[in-house]
Amino acid sequence: MNNSLYIHEIQSLFDNVQRSQIFEDQKTMTDAFPLFPVSEINEKYENEKHEAGFDLKKFVLSNFDFIGKKSFERTEILPIKEHIEKLWDELTRTAYEEKGTLLKLPKPYIVPGGRFNEFFYWDSYFIMLGLQVSGRVDMMKNIVENCSYLIQNAGFVPNASRTHFLSRSQPPYFSLMLDLVAETTGDEKIYVKYHNTLEKEYQFWMNGEDTLENDSSIKRVAKTKDGDILNRYYDAENVPRPESYLIDIEDGENASGDQFYRNIRSACESGWDFSSRWFADGETIQTIETLNIAEVDVNCLLWHLEKTLAKSSALQNLTEKEHYFFKRAADRRQMIDNYFWDENTKTYKDYHLKKHKNTASEHIAALYPLFLGLASEEQAKAVIKTIAEKFLYKGGLVTTTKESGQQWDLPNAWAPYQWLGFAAMKNYGASELAEQIKNNWCSNVERVYSNTGKLMEKYNALDTKTIAGGGEYPNQDGFGWTNGVYLKLKQN
Repeated sequence: MNNSLYIHEIQSLFDNVQRSQIFEDQKTMTDAFPLFPVSEINEKYENEKHEAGFDLKKFVLSNFDFIGKKSFERTEILPIKEHIEKLWDELTRTAYEEKGTLLKLPKPYIVPGGRFNEFFYWDSYFIMLGLQVSGRVDMMKNIVENCSYLIQNAGFVPNASRTHFLSRSQPPYFSLMLDLVAETTGDEKIYVKYHNTLEKEYQFWMNGEDTLENDSSIKRVAKTKDGDILNRYYDAENVPRPESYLIDIEDGENASGDQFYRNIRSACESGWDFSSRWFADGETIQTIETLNIAEVDVNCLLWHLEKTLAKSSALQNLTEKEHYFFKRAADRRQMIDNYFWDENTKTYKDYHLKKHKNTASEHIAALYPLFLGLASEEQAKAVIKTIAEKFLYKGGLVTTTKESGQQWDLPNAWAPYQWLGFAAMKNYGASELAEQIKNNWCSNVERVYSNTGKLMEKYNALDTKTIAGGGEYPNQDGFGWTNGVYLKLKQN
């Protein structure tokens, strides 16, 4: 039998399972794999569901298998670095064939941990930072190879390696992954090896730009009223997310507009699921309007992709391509300045495509132009001041200045932005602040680890006595990007 599963193939059963809440976590059913051909399961379900005494959970458990979340229990708490070294092996998975919704990948990979038992795109870059410190170069190369395989076969790296994520990606970090491997091995041939992959990923993000008129958007591309091309996050589907099915349906009941589900999914492509950053009223998820926003982070990352394509073209003496990508990077650099720099608040903000002005949300993605060296000295100075005054707390950098109950808002501190913050400060000579970011967050990680024996997905930056909260599911242990960033920061 074919081992792959697409949720729409079992939609009637899936809908019943998720609405009945027979599992505590909506992700459980999306990760199930069928024990019999799907057509056979569907037929059995249709025949049996109206029978007296039909037990839905019993039916599901007898027709599907499940890999549960893993918790790593230790009899003793090891020193944190030793614990992480052990975790690399415990978080390693393979998927040489498709199984249920899990996509096949050619190489072993590291999963985040907890309920996340698949390969995640942008997580993997921050995992690679730690693998670099641990000297696990082969695993770094495996991650790059898996991303390349997905780009070559799916056209992009999905949010995570499951069939129901084939409608969206995540922040495009592939070119930065190549930088990391080149930096580790000293070999620039990697850019040539993956040149075609870089081009293919670029085509995915720019798809549709040629058809756009001014002041309109398609997929991940927007053309401003002045005819400039910017990018945004997007998802090809406009239906509830299988992994958060009931939550989406309930939130959607009071939402305005017919693109609610696509707006929800598009925010997931950013990795920030969820934050007041996406909300029209700055407060409630029902007003989510991701599609109306061009984001500073994705545009900075695509500048890096263009710059990398210019470099990989130069290495192969592809002069025409080198000039093309060099020009695209130069144009985008100018647009990052024009559209994302907010002169009033002296920081970088997202751009509202319909209102033709910066959005109100103050958020930590303002670090990207500093992380990638795109800010002028004057701009950097202003951002550094804002970071120190509004974002740095006792337990690390928070993501926004607003407390909404969403997990990507105050008071949570997430690993990726501790690294971006540290590196950004170093780039512009704010070494003291870089040290403070590193020490505040690392000591928070160490405190929680000594109390619980676990490394968490996110941390509370304000109340350094508790762990962290908010969001659609409990805080997870494992945890890939925390392990990676912690090791990398401690090495610097």
